[in-house]
Amino acid sequence: MFSYPVVDTHVHLWDPERLKYQWLEGNERLNRPFSLKEYREATTDIPVKKMVFLECGCLSEQRKHEVAFVMESRQADPRLEAIIPYFPVHLGPRVEVEMKELSRNQAIKGVRRMLQDETEAGVCLQPDFIKGLNLLPKYNLHFEIAIRHHQLPDVLKMVELCPGVRFILDHIGKPDIKEGELEPWRENIAQLATMPNVWCKVSGLVTEADEKIWTLEELRPYVEKVIESFTFDRVMYGSDWPVVTMASSYSKWFETLCELVSGCSADEQKRLFSQNATEFYRLKPL
Repeated sequence: MFSYPVVDTHVHLWDPERLKYQWLEGNERLNRPFSLKEYREATTDIPVKKMVFLECGCLSEQRKHEVAFVMESRQADPRLEAIIPYFPVHLGPRVEVEMKELSRNQAIKGVRRMLQDETEAGVCLQPDFIKGLNLLPKYNLHFEIAIRHHQLPDVLKMVELCPGVRFILDHIGKPDIKEGELEPWRENIAQLATMPNVWCKVSGLVTEADEKIWTLEELRPYVEKVIESFTFDRVMYGSDWPVVTMASSYSKWFETLCELVSGCSADEQKRLFSQNATEFYRLKPL
C-alpha cells in the first residue's frame, strides 16, 4: 500500500449519451460512460485524496454542458476539486467575456485547447492564439499543453511569447516511446524546462508505448529525462484514466511510476505525487 497521499492531476469523465465525442467513435473499449464510481473501483488500493478533471474532447459548442456535467459529478465525490475545461483561446480577445465568466467558477483552475491533432504547423503561434493565452493570468487561469512530440518547437516559441502565463505540458509531450525515439524530444524537453513558467505532467506514457508489450525499462529514459530537466519542483503525477486502460490498469501504471522513482527521497516522491499539484492547482491543503 502506497503510504503518501496522491493527487491525480489527469482524470477524464464522460458520458456519450449526454455529450458527443467524435474521437470515441469506433473505439469499443472507451466509447461508453466512465463515471466517478468506476474511478473509485479502479483506485481501491491507491490513496487518491484529490483529483483534477481534464476536458474530454466533446464538441466545442458543448463545452459549457461538459462543465455542468462535471459539476454534477463532483457532488458525489468532493475529492474532485479542480476542473480544466476546453476553452477557445485561439479566438483571442473575442472570448474574453466568456473567459471572465468561466473564472468565476472557483473549481476551474485553468483551460485546455487541444493542439495534438492539428495538421498544420504554427497554429499556437497565430496572433489571436497568443493574445488569448496572455489574457489567462488576468483571470488567474493557466494553460494545459496537449501536443505530440513533433510540435514541441512551436510550443517553445509559444511559451517565449507568453512569459506571464503558467503552463503544464500534459503527457510529457507525447514522445514516440513505441519506437524508442528520444531525440529531438529530449533536447526540446531540456529547453522547455529552462522556462520557469512551465511544469510537466508525468502521465500518458503507456499509451505512447506499445500498448500490449510495454515495459518499465522502456519508460525509464523518458521519466528520468523529465525529472532531470524539470526537477522534482515542477513535475506532477497523472493517471490519464480511463484512456490509460487501453494499455494498462490504473494500478499497474501507478506502481510502475512508483518503482521508477523508488530510489528518490520521500520528499521528492511527495512533491511528484501530491505537493506540487496541490500548490499549482491551488487545492485545499492535504
